[in-house]
Amino acid sequence: MTMDVDAMVSFYELVAGLQPVYYAQHAAWLTNDDANHRIALLRLPGVHPPVDKPHSAGLHHTAFEYDTFDGWIDNYVRLRDAGVLPTVCLDHGMTMSMYYQDPDGNGVEIQVDVFGDWAASKEWMWASQEFSEDQIGPQFDPEELVAAYRSGATSAEIHTRARKGEFAPEQPRTVLTLDDPWPARISSDPSLADGVPAPADSKA
Repeated sequence: MTMDVDAMVSFYELVAGLQPVYYAQHAAWLTNDDANHRIALLRLPGVHPPVDKPHSAGLHHTAFEYDTFDGWIDNYVRLRDAGVLPTVCLDHGMTMSMYYQDPDGNGVEIQVDVFGDWAASKEWMWASQEFSEDQIGPQFDPEELVAAYRSGATSAEIHTRARKGEFAPEQPRTVLTLDDPWPARISSDPSLADGVPAPADSKA
């Protein structure tokens, strides 16, 4: 559910390359491959903003994966230059991940598999003592990764250095919950608090 289909479509087009297959004022179905859709957005009457979204039960995030480290880091630069920055960046051990937030505050993980092999990364997840003890991993500053990449470091070297904390941000997030965009949105547009209105021709 969403209160702004247009904003959500624009975000997912930019961040994840999703294109609308069907797009109307009240709904959109989007895909970034040959499937008829991967995400459905619905704007239905009566939908209200969430209360304390970061601490409410629900889906934490969806994940989209790049095949190569090059494509993944280039995507960060592209989004950065468009003014879209990740909320937090983590090296989980099997993936390096940047977490963005859509206009409704939902998490969107843009990741690259550091093994380059799904079977290998899945085996590491279930067999590794390292992952058993820490599923989150160290935070990293993406600008530090870009600098290392442009200086000639390989993706494997960058991953190893990130795991050691070499690229830790100057001000790491102390709480890894995502941000809540709704107080600011409602402050700028108080009508949002009333929810999505019923169609003008509907009867009470």
